[in-house]
Amino acid sequence: MVTRIGLVGLSVLAALAAVGAAAWISSWWWIAGVLFALLGLLGIWDLAQRKHSVLRNYPVIGHARFLMESIRPELQQYFVERNFDGRPFDRDVRSIVYERAKGTDAEEPYGTERDVYRPGHEFLVPSMAPCAVPGTPPRVRIGGPDCTQPYDMALLNVSAMSFGSLSANAVLALNAGAAAGHFAHDTGEGGLSEYHLRPGGDLVWEIGTGYFGCRTEDGGFDAAKFADKAAHDHVKCVSLKLSQGAKPGIGGVLPGPKVNAEIAQVRGVPQGRTVISPPYHRVFSTPRELVRFVARMRELSGGKPTGFKLCLGSRRQFLAVCKAMLEEGTAPDFVIVDGAEGGTGAAPLEFADHVGAPLTDGLLTVHNALVGAGLRNRIKVGASGKIATGADLVKRLLQGADYGNSARAMMFAVGCIQAQRCHTNTCPTGVTTQDPRRARALDVGDKSVRVQRLQAATVASALQIMASMGVADPDQLRPHMLQRRVDPYTLRSLDEMYECLAPGQLLAEPPSSWAADWEAADPDHFTV
Repeated sequence: MVTRIGLVGLSVLAALAAVGAAAWISSWWWIAGVLFALLGLLGIWDLAQRKHSVLRNYPVIGHARFLMESIRPELQQYFVERNFDGRPFDRDVRSIVYERAKGTDAEEPYGTERDVYRPGHEFLVPSMAPCAVPGTPPRVRIGGPDCTQPYDMALLNVSAMSFGSLSANAVLALNAGAAAGHFAHDTGEGGLSEYHLRPGGDLVWEIGTGYFGCRTEDGGFDAAKFADKAAHDHVKCVSLKLSQGAKPGIGGVLPGPKVNAEIAQVRGVPQGRTVISPPYHRVFSTPRELVRFVARMRELSGGKPTGFKLCLGSRRQFLAVCKAMLEEGTAPDFVIVDGAEGGTGAAPLEFADHVGAPLTDGLLTVHNALVGAGLRNRIKVGASGKIATGADLVKRLLQGADYGNSARAMMFAVGCIQAQRCHTNTCPTGVTTQDPRRARALDVGDKSVRVQRLQAATVASALQIMASMGVADPDQLRPHMLQRRVDPYTLRSLDEMYECLAPGQLLAEPPSSWAADWEAADPDHFTV
């Protein structure tokens, strides 16, 4: 009896299984049929559309090309590029920044992977008599004779990045790191937000052509608003942005839908209305007017250090500004030189690739122009453009800078992975987005500590490198301490490749290579 019941049960189970299998097979056939129908419709659409030739010739399978193209940057970065040839920053540089930000070892075994005999390779010259590393990092006093509130700048600081370009959490982390490490944080031209002010870090307030935060209703400069905000205790310096390395000579457009209530309040613009930053300033049109306006900003700020930032183009135009300083009897407290290799959230490719002088050329030109005009002793020079390691900082200091600013390395410290989606609002790590869900991923407490660690470790590395060169103070660095291979058999020092002027040389007897530009420079015209 039991056996019969068992056989019946097994038979029933087998029948149910057969029915289930048939239903399963039937459902899969149905799904497959639907898929084939959809692919057929897609193929018909591909053949009929006129936008993509690839899809007309290769319907359906042509979409694989667009899929692979969309993930090409990730494939390149993670599987193809070598440690030392990625762009804009290679894996070696990104790794050393990440490790220093995390407080882990930033050392490598087995020697360099770079070809040290390749033309263009540079190296710093070590001394046979190294010196001790200073116990306390030196600082740079910013403030000329017209400045009544000088500021002691760190050797490395956070370069200009606006709230709006960066998320609120990214700005908070950068400023909190600056506060903990006692270095400066440049606000960028997007205005002075609560996220810059809340953590208490020292600020360089940058004013661009849109005059955000000190703007009249018609887009001009509002002196009263400027004076009110420049008086804030956290604002230590004021910087007038003439141009930016990655896109010199053009302004920006902030579409109306992105101008939410918070950004509108920070920038001083109407909510929901497209905001255009012109490529030029409305408050001056000549070198003389520029110098006068910088002096006015210093006066309105209560005597705080005031200067300007530019990506150099014409040497003659900068010499015209030097002549205006001499004739007006006043000068900025600092000049920040931005290199054409500098970063940006978005710029036309032609500008990023082909407009403006690289940092080495721009920095040496500005430094020598100020030296030759007898102005260098009253004006400090900052450098910004791909400063990520101690070696980068030392190179800029011996090329004429007094201090450095870093943007993208600081972004790495707060989580950037160089996805290069800054302009899409889809940053995967919450650094360059206004999407609250994405920005939430960036933990301010953790990332601010990383910013502090990175700055301290990079400055310590720079001081260690200088000590190995026999230099105890950055003022002792000289251009001959940097060597460049110009071909497989020839080395040249920096002072052999670039002419170095003596103090006041342009005023006394300009060298032949500078004479024509010095003669043509007009303090009342920006002539090229």
